[in-house]
Amino acid sequence: MLVANQPVIKTASRLGEVKEYYFSTKLKEIAKMNEEGEPVINLGIGNPDMSPPKEVIDTLIVESQQKHVNGYQSYVGIPALRTAFANWYKKYFDVSLKADSEILPLIGSKEGIMHISMTYLEPGDEVLIPNPGYPAYRAVANLTGASVREYDLSEKNGWLPDLDALGQQDLSKVKIMWVNYPHMPTGAKATKAFFQDLVDFAKKHQILVCNDNPYSFILNDQQLSIFSAEGAMDVALELNSLSKAHNMAGWRIGMLGGSSQYIQNILRFKSNMDSGMYRPLQLAAVKALDMDASWYEGMNAFYKMRQEKVFELLDLLKCEYNVDQTGMFVWAKIPNTYKDGFQLSDEILYNTRVFITPGGIFGSQGNGYIRASLCSEVDTFEAAIKRVGAFLNSK
Repeated sequence: MLVANQPVIKTASRLGEVKEYYFSTKLKEIAKMNEEGEPVINLGIGNPDMSPPKEVIDTLIVESQQKHVNGYQSYVGIPALRTAFANWYKKYFDVSLKADSEILPLIGSKEGIMHISMTYLEPGDEVLIPNPGYPAYRAVANLTGASVREYDLSEKNGWLPDLDALGQQDLSKVKIMWVNYPHMPTGAKATKAFFQDLVDFAKKHQILVCNDNPYSFILNDQQLSIFSAEGAMDVALELNSLSKAHNMAGWRIGMLGGSSQYIQNILRFKSNMDSGMYRPLQLAAVKALDMDASWYEGMNAFYKMRQEKVFELLDLLKCEYNVDQTGMFVWAKIPNTYKDGFQLSDEILYNTRVFITPGGIFGSQGNGYIRASLCSEVDTFEAAIKRVGAFLNSK
């Protein structure tokens, strides 16, 4: 017997462990609050609010008006884009990648997480994901049917994995290990020595280690790739993106780097998922990748001003933070007067209509933390400071 308003067809079992993204549900709540009263100041999501370079926009406008640019494109991207990515890596990361075989352009690097996982994971495999870490790693692993194994990161260890402790576990079923440096959400940076230890660890345990690297340029003047480690091409892949470095999140342009064998295997999956990237977007990306260091310096000057304002807000909340963290967020430890970051976040949201992300959405190791985005104007942060300050003074 059919029940009214109940779906007739059941979802696939693979969705059993996949929940709606936290921000998706929270944004619905915030939208309802906006309808009912004073707008919420959202300091949660890292959605770049500044514009891409003017030259990039101009290139897109010009190229999109040309003939013969609206058809399907190659699954591996145009040669000019692969070459631009290779030159970018050489110039800023001091890493040599072969444009014709070791670079795969992506429709945003997030899709690369799916492509890698679907290419290499299946039921019975295990995948190591960081706690705290980007929630997509877990969601995608669940979709493949593989089993998730967390590895804890801690402030005490600089938010780097304890490879010695991890190596004492039975890792025989582990096929992929996700790392993400500069790290989101903590803003921690890796070192070349750490990447070498990580590559050696991966070789010893026969694990494919994947570094998700989209925050390289935000409040960071020393770009580092996992490929700087000797032997990395044997056991490592790296994702990168124009979303943060060039304020092009909605353009969906990313890349995957790795050995030709890994790239070809992943291409077998990817080629069944899309039909190439719009050519004018690729040409605009070429222009973006050719920007000199002054572009990044100018962008980071704005982020630095915003970061100082976030520090001011966090000081009001009596949070502790590392002033040297990178990325477009600030990660902060909450005072022990709160049970966890969710309690602090909700108190501020419901009493001041300012939203700050609770660190626990990134894993249990983030429960004692909150994360504030730098993707708002200075005036917005000043308004948030005023609201929170007024609330705290009234308590």
